[in-house]
Amino acid sequence: MKSTKNVVSLVTPLACRVAEELGYTLWDLEYVKEGTEWYLRITIDNEEGITLDDCEKMSRAIDPVLDENDPIEGNYHLEVSSPGVERVIRTDSHLSWAVGQVVSISLYAAIEGCKTVVGQLSSYDTEKIVLVGDDGDFEIPRKNIAKMNKYFEF
Repeated sequence: MKSTKNVVSLVTPLACRVAEELGYTLWDLEYVKEGTEWYLRITIDNEEGITLDDCEKMSRAIDPVLDENDPIEGNYHLEVSSPGVERVIRTDSHLSWAVGQVVSISLYAAIEGCKTVVGQLSSYDTEKIVLVGDDGDFEIPRKNIAKMNKYFEF
């Protein structure tokens, strides 16, 4: 069986090409196992936002490309979605997009008694991110970040 990383590296250029042909950008792509089932999750975006019709168009367009190239062994579920208002921030391109945005970070281990931190992302590098919060700037080692999302106050 092909590794998860290998599947992602094989499918990403295919999904990128199809998304661009349809006027979208590829925000994220994951190949994950939940229970006994495998899921290929493609997240698309554009400046006008993503509708359910956009997700359906992408799904219908990528399906024959995946069938033809056959990068995934075995059965899987294909899911296409928008990143949403609280989009996940995982990659350097996501971080680049998020500079100046307010983000919420869940930590593996508490810092000063807190496992969740909210602040404006001011910068990042390979080792750390820098947030501006109510109490000034603070650095968070990237290896301590369990999950980061765009913060949206409902």
